[in-house]
Amino acid sequence: MHRLIFSLATAKNPTRNFPHLLFSTIAARTSTFSSTSNLYTQICLIGSPNASLVPILDGWIEAGNRVRADEVQNIIRALRARKRFKQALQVSEWMSSKRICPVYTGDRARHLDLIGKVHGLQAAESYFLQVNEKSEKIYGALLNCYVREGLIEKSLSHFKRMKEMGFASALSYNNIMSLYLHAGQPEKIPQVMSEMKSNRVVPHNFTYRICLQSYGMRSDFSAMERLLNDLEQQLLIPIHWSVYVTAASIYLKPGLKEKALLCMRKAERLLKRDATGYNNLITLYASLGDKTEMLRLWGVKKTIPAKTINNDYMTMMGSLVKLDALEDAEKLFEDWESAANTSYDFRVPNIVLKGYTKRGLVREAEAFLEKIIEKGRRPVPNSWEIIAAGYVNQGEMEKALQCMNKAFALLREHDGRSLNPRAVTGILDWLSENGDVERLESFIESLKRIIPVDREMYHALIKANIRKGRDVNGVLQDMKANNIDEDDDTRTIMCSPEETRKIMCSTEETMSIMSSPEETMNIMSSTEETAKIMSSAEETRKIMNSSEEF
Repeated sequence: MHRLIFSLATAKNPTRNFPHLLFSTIAARTSTFSSTSNLYTQICLIGSPNASLVPILDGWIEAGNRVRADEVQNIIRALRARKRFKQALQVSEWMSSKRICPVYTGDRARHLDLIGKVHGLQAAESYFLQVNEKSEKIYGALLNCYVREGLIEKSLSHFKRMKEMGFASALSYNNIMSLYLHAGQPEKIPQVMSEMKSNRVVPHNFTYRICLQSYGMRSDFSAMERLLNDLEQQLLIPIHWSVYVTAASIYLKPGLKEKALLCMRKAERLLKRDATGYNNLITLYASLGDKTEMLRLWGVKKTIPAKTINNDYMTMMGSLVKLDALEDAEKLFEDWESAANTSYDFRVPNIVLKGYTKRGLVREAEAFLEKIIEKGRRPVPNSWEIIAAGYVNQGEMEKALQCMNKAFALLREHDGRSLNPRAVTGILDWLSENGDVERLESFIESLKRIIPVDREMYHALIKANIRKGRDVNGVLQDMKANNIDEDDDTRTIMCSPEETRKIMCSTEETMSIMSSPEETMNIMSSTEETAKIMSSAEETRKIMNSSEEF
């Protein structure tokens, strides 16, 4: 048994160590700004991805604070990195409209790209036409929009124009290569790289990575080796560790372990102090099931002066969980928890929760979470959802519902998040199969506070009401009012022999109008025949609303 030796990590710089604060559940924001805070910190305090950032930005200026262009740019980058594109666009628009700091061509290019992400391609094209000075970056941003949408003809036409204007760069060539990669045309990528070299455009390390992936997709491992040899022979481009990590990942898929290990060793020699590189290698060794090498790399990484941030712990813990080394993962969690963290990121303990539930140790997972709560920590909703899904897998549905109710108690209305689909679907099915209409309605009301009502919820309600022998017209009307039409699944639920049997055999109202035991027997024995002649949801409604017809 390997012993984990972990050192304590401090976290004095939240913008370096805790970028996840952008996803903090802290909803409140300060009405005044202290001299020791900065604009980035104020933005971080906004928890919801749907909240407007304009009041924070305006309040910062009204308080007499200065705004530097680089600070705003860093905020936009951070929001983009966290896929908060709508809020990033708000900041970009504010920066442009207030004219408080200079807006450079790079800012406009990022703005165009954000418009494409938030409002779509047509809006991005309109903005492109409005820009007076169209630089290489502006053209490149629109190309990126075309590539993101997978529009091959538009991308190639736009790229041709860029080449005619002398705007073709390594970045734009990389975009075209990525386009072919995602379009399932990897054979065209080496041709693009050859054209790139003939036009004296120096490739990036990313260029080589895309080309390696194209060879990997075609299982052309000889071409991969030639490309790596060419890269190692040239002196113009310093090789980045990510090239070897990409190659190793490709080699591992068909089980070429020795080739992968050779690339991994080459990558390690280039890491220096790059924490991301160590995380990548730890993940690769986890794929090989090599805990010894994982622990060795973690130990080396801990000697680097740079802070060990949450993502580093999450990578190592996730790799340990992958190998079912739960004891080691929990020890690492304890090391993380004992560090002087300025914010408690529940993504870290959630990894241990997932490890327990994956092994079927759901009660141990719940006890683990309760222990954290006893220390005064307030969990995030999906911590309880993970446990709820675990109980669903074990068929302990009452416990699953209890855990989901605890998650609901922590959720704010319409906060832009999704719910654990396994937990939600499992509980909906269970309540509907049991005909537990009241609790099902309560569960769906809780869901509707967080996510839009959907067909799955209505189908559960229809099934539960039929099982209970109740009229479903109201449910169907409400379903239609929410622009959800009846589909084949709806009609199957309404017309299935099993549901018909439930209507006819378990409804007190129906049984009460039956004039004799003989009639009851006749009805029950002809259930299958009745079900066969039902061709629409309308006929089923007739059964439920006009029981005299029996």
